[in-house]
Amino acid sequence: MARRAGVDLGGTKIQAVVMDDGGQVLGSSRQPTPTTGGPRDVVAAVAAAVREGVADAGVALESLAGVGVGSPGDVDDRAGTVTSARNLPGWDGSFPVAGVLGEELEVPVSLANDVDVATVAEYELGSGRPYASLLGVFWGTGVGGGIVLDGKLWHGRASAGEIGHMVVKLGGARCPCGRKGCMEAYAGRGAMEARARREVEDGTRTELFKIMHKRGRTRLTSGVFARALEQGDELAVSLIDRAVEALGAAIASAVNLLDVEAVIIGGGLGVRLGTPYAERIERAMLPHLFSDYRPPAVGTAALGDLGGAIGAALLIPAGRPAQAPT
Repeated sequence: MARRAGVDLGGTKIQAVVMDDGGQVLGSSRQPTPTTGGPRDVVAAVAAAVREGVADAGVALESLAGVGVGSPGDVDDRAGTVTSARNLPGWDGSFPVAGVLGEELEVPVSLANDVDVATVAEYELGSGRPYASLLGVFWGTGVGGGIVLDGKLWHGRASAGEIGHMVVKLGGARCPCGRKGCMEAYAGRGAMEARARREVEDGTRTELFKIMHKRGRTRLTSGVFARALEQGDELAVSLIDRAVEALGAAIASAVNLLDVEAVIIGGGLGVRLGTPYAERIERAMLPHLFSDYRPPAVGTAALGDLGGAIGAALLIPAGRPAQAPT
């Protein structure tokens, strides 16, 4: 039986899974995303994660029918390229991910937007199954969105779902995208870390960076934020409170436009902080909802950290035969 692999390429982690045709996860691998270098270094780390996932599944690399990759940035599956994945190191231009990764692993590679594949996974296999329309909000290094309308993923002209770049404050904080007032400037983990570093330089006391170093991390990961919140760290609490308010305003505005049945909160921070924070986001939405008498259902991503990688694996058609070794 052919297997298919999927990779969720994030700003903090690379998550890989190996699945059978029935959707059963046979093995997985997780490793940190490189913080230095460029696209070629990131793709080498993706290849390593796939190999580790294959080993964990106890299958041969040659048994893979293909590898799907969910990536940030401007993804062109037809050309096999990813452009301007700014949450990844040195990735300002275009890079032929499918060609380089396919040559490295000797299997076909399919690409799609990371949030789109995670949204499809939740719609088909996770929390979105009861609904015909939903908004997936993936709260991590950045904040991405995916939209399902009438049972179909909505791409728009190519860039639909960029909820992180909805403006929540005119002339507001500078976003990693370079614009001002985007929701991601307040809620993205990368933007929150940048603000935390500025606060520390100005003399604010926090346990965030002590926890980071103790855990052997180089960035304020979702786990670092979660531990700081558990300790009642004032800066962590302030940053997350600010993020929740921004998320609530932006998601409510999207709901006012689309009137979806459900909102699914995922991503590194969304999954790690879980239901209590999804409920807080839901409460933060209510003052901004036009139809506040019938708000959408709000829940967390059922597939957890594996959702993006599972969705990426679904890019490889079930039943496609494994490639013959070259």
